[in-house]
Amino acid sequence: MADLPTLIAALTSGDDERAEAAAAQLTGHGEAACIALQELLHSEDVDVRWWAVRALAQLEMADKVTCNLVAALEDESSEVRQCAAMALCHHPDPQAIPALTRTLSDPDAMAAKLAANALTLIGPAALPALVETLQTGSPTAKLEAVRALAALNHPPAIPALIQALQQES
Repeated sequence: MADLPTLIAALTSGDDERAEAAAAQLTGHGEAACIALQELLHSEDVDVRWWAVRALAQLEMADKVTCNLVAALEDESSEVRQCAAMALCHHPDPQAIPALTRTLSDPDAMAAKLAANALTLIGPAALPALVETLQTGSPTAKLEAVRALAALNHPPAIPALIQALQQES
């Protein structure tokens, strides 16, 4: 296995093939990799931030990964926000519910859809936030909340879905 600086250099090289291979190998560096990737999240280069999120998604350090992925949902780049939401689909964590719920209103439709997918994968714990979004969210957020509630296939979601059907919008 390559050393951490070599893997970080490959991850940020601009060569997608090298970066993908490096992302897979970074898991062997544990906490040190997590710290290095956290630093990359502050890069001015969108591609570097995207690859940092992509690599974080590979790590098995739930609390630290979730915290960083939630922060990446606020990135100025829609591509980074999409990647963070997709990563949270692979790390469904109830701690991410508030940030994912906010992302349902993202101006980027793909980021909003991926956030809804992540909320669905979190499961019934996301139900209260989705119901609240259905009642008070933006039109986009409401639409994604309906989609997530339907996908949850959880009987307590039915009253909220029926109430939504009765609204003119």
